[in-house]
Amino acid sequence: QVRLMESGGGSVQAGGSLRLSCAASEATYNTYHMGWFRQVPGKEREGVAVLDSGGWASEYADSVKGRFTISRDLTKNTLYLQMNTLRPEDTAMYYCAAKRGGDLLAWLLKPSETQNWGQGTQVTVSS
Repeated sequence: QVRLMESGGGSVQAGGSLRLSCAASEATYNTYHMGWFRQVPGKEREGVAVLDSGGWASEYADSVKGRFTISRDLTKNTLYLQMNTLRPEDTAMYYCAAKRGGDLLAWLLKPSETQNWGQGTQVTVSS
């Protein structure tokens, strides 16, 4: 089982940017789809962005399209989420996730399909 560790969360004002990182304990290329999900207290965990195991295809939640970009550095076994033009409603605990195979969009919409989770990193956006 791949182990995941997030970093890069913090507090920022609306309109600002943050970049989250997720270090994987092993190579994920062509093995694991990778993704970012988020959750606020009292709400269900939701998909933010996912990337296929080959690094070619991605899916984004409508709420972040055009503002967030998911990417990976295969040499470092690291996944990134560049978040620009942040809004207060982006405030949440952000989790890195991995899943072997399957449809990307289906995974984005159904976080319960995730097989491996990181511990999470908090992002707080103030107005």
